[in-house]
Amino acid sequence: MPDADKTTDDRRLDVAEALATAVGALDSSEVRGGQQQMADLVAAAIGDDRHLVVQAGTGTGKTLAYLVPGIVMGKRLVVATATKALQDQLANKDLPFLAEHLDVDFDFAVLKGRSNYVCLQRLKEMSGGEQGQLELDTLAVVTQAEVKKIAEWAGTSATGDQAELDWSPSDNAWRSVSVGSDECPGADKCPLGDPCFAEQARRRAAAADVIVVNTYLYGLNVASDGAILPDHDVVVFDEAHVLEDTMSDTVGVEVSPGRFTALSGVVGKNITDPSLTGGIAEIGSSLRDVLGDELGQRLTAPLPDEIQEVLTDARLRLGDVNDTLIAIDTKNEDAKQRKLRAQTMTGRSITQLDIAIEGREGHVAFVSGSRESPRLEIAPLDVGPTMNEGVWTKRTAILTSATIPSSLAERVGMDTGKFEVADVGSPFDYEANSILYNAIHLPNPNDAGFRAKANDELEALINAAGGRTLALFTSYRAMDEAADEMKSRLSMPILTQRDLPKPALVKAFTDSEETCLFATAGLFQGVDVPGQTLSLVVIDRIPFPRPDDPLLSARRDLLGPAAFSQIDIPRASMMLAQACGRLIRTTTDKGVVAVMDPRLGKARYRWDIVSALPPMKRTRHQSEVVEFLEAIRDQ
Repeated sequence: MPDADKTTDDRRLDVAEALATAVGALDSSEVRGGQQQMADLVAAAIGDDRHLVVQAGTGTGKTLAYLVPGIVMGKRLVVATATKALQDQLANKDLPFLAEHLDVDFDFAVLKGRSNYVCLQRLKEMSGGEQGQLELDTLAVVTQAEVKKIAEWAGTSATGDQAELDWSPSDNAWRSVSVGSDECPGADKCPLGDPCFAEQARRRAAAADVIVVNTYLYGLNVASDGAILPDHDVVVFDEAHVLEDTMSDTVGVEVSPGRFTALSGVVGKNITDPSLTGGIAEIGSSLRDVLGDELGQRLTAPLPDEIQEVLTDARLRLGDVNDTLIAIDTKNEDAKQRKLRAQTMTGRSITQLDIAIEGREGHVAFVSGSRESPRLEIAPLDVGPTMNEGVWTKRTAILTSATIPSSLAERVGMDTGKFEVADVGSPFDYEANSILYNAIHLPNPNDAGFRAKANDELEALINAAGGRTLALFTSYRAMDEAADEMKSRLSMPILTQRDLPKPALVKAFTDSEETCLFATAGLFQGVDVPGQTLSLVVIDRIPFPRPDDPLLSARRDLLGPAAFSQIDIPRASMMLAQACGRLIRTTTDKGVVAVMDPRLGKARYRWDIVSALPPMKRTRHQSEVVEFLEAIRDQ
């Protein structure tokens, strides 16, 4: 790490030099003012021990802008990313690059959830003994072959991380050779705890200067009072716009039928009594029945009688299971480990049930998921107190994203006056290269005539663009209707989100300039298609969150009249900005974002949303847009 004797001011000067060195070593080296500004802001935040919320538009190079100061300032840094894909990019590309080109000695490590690593104990159990063979024989022949292939790979892997595989094992195969945090009894109780891949990853993280995790795992660390991650000075939340939702998921409680299905399988490796193992499976079936009728609904406190009865019955049954597990006496080490895992998972399931039955003050219960797989969730109305206790009062935090909701800092509990807010913009010339078009002449999206007139508008724009369109919709129904209509009107190929898995879908769209892709909210972000293949992004309506979302409706009730400005406007603005961000991905890209919803040009809150979007030239005239698209098409 950097020289410990240097002053904070000296290190801030070093940050500018180090960033210049790193950028100069890139294949496409270019000076980015926003990147330099952000790096200086991050260095100042770390030096002054003050939180920073910084919006960095597409193309800024925000990853280097927070990594370089974090490394040079001599603090232990944790980077929490929104996705495992970004986590892998940091670990396999960005940090090795900086380790090579910065004149700073630092170590970095990646830490993922336990189920991402192959479990050596599970492999040992399945590869030896009568019980292991019996378990292997219950799997399909193709799954058995996959398990053997994973075992061969594990014998040569240094990390045991599933991401290192050059093929994709089935879910059944991977579950057979891995364990989740709810099942693992811990390294000190496992004979293979020392060579365990997950434990090795934790030891590497404990010794590293920079630790890369995903935000979900960081949330689990907060919920467990720091039991997962080593102590650290600075945390960077990349893609921070999802922070509130991710923290709600991790510090809350979830009870689902799938949990009991999995538990039945784990317990069944130890107990042959069908009344006990079958009883666990019955819990899942009963829970599915009572939750299915409440799907998408907010629940009362205490919970409705029929749900409370199932949970209470489940609690009693798991108590009997736990007593039976405790009574098992075996000298076989593999059998002991099976027993420990079953006890661990049963105990943690009991804890979840106790919380669900008793309820939690300041939390709301609701049912999410699908009718086939409903989930009872108990989430905090306000993640602020948990974040304040677990993060804001303990270390410096950097929150960054290309789109930062205006209410983010308040929603996650940051105290006014203890953080800075900045927007370093984007290096792209949006004013010259893009147009934001609002079809203000269309009816309101809730009017009966909206869809037909919007289809006429969509047809004209796609023809002008020569295909090359990403059309985004706030519902599958709207997507399907528009796609069917355009297929009957246009000669261009039309793909929809239903046709292929996301990676294959994006590739098919990228490989054909004439193809149009129709999708829903899942593709509002995470799609990177530079060049003329994508010249037009169409958004059917302002993506306000559902009014009947049970968690958000509870939060709205808590906020009262301020809810629309604190919840709905910031979320809609963020989602719309994310969708707009699909258009311009390089300095040479050109195109149009067309929003069919006339409220963007008429509603009293319109400027709250427009001001959150990239600074594109704005128009209400279709003729201007058609001319611009035709010019791009004919280049």
